This record gives sequence, C-alpha cells and structure tokens, in this order.
Amino acid sequence: MTPKTRSIPAGEFKAKCLALLDEVRDQHEEIIVTKRGRPVAKLVPIENHGRPSLAHMVRFMGDVESPIDVEWEADA
Repeated sequence: MTPKTRSIPAGEFKAKCLALLDEVRDQHEEIIVTKRGRPVAKLVPIENHGRPSLAHMVRFMGDVESPIDVEWEADA
C-alpha cells in the first residue's frame, strides 16, 4: 500500500502536531512539512508499529521453577 502524501506549512504543523500524528497513523498517509514553500521534513507512518513478541513461540513443558535433582560440577 502506497501512502498518500500532502504538504503542510510548518506553522500549521506546529499548531496541529498531535492530531496530524494520529492522522498519519490511522490514514497511513505521509505529510511533508514546508517552510516558506520549501520541504524541510517528512512525517511517515511506521510500517510495523506493534512490538515484536515471542510469546506465541514459547511453550512450557512441565515444572520450570523447581530445582532439578542433578549435581553440577564446576571447574574453578
């Protein structure tokens, strides 16, 4: 999906910054911020905005908290 792009003057961006961040996220659009008609910054949505999680990849087998009955030797 290619994001839509629009331009906005820096003064308007300053006044509406938080709402514009929500628009970029929700509508998947890019905003180019201009000063005196010249582009100075681009606000783009993050492609993968969720935190990666391995929770669905882990399976506990048996008791994982109790001590085991195995003696260990350590070389000092």
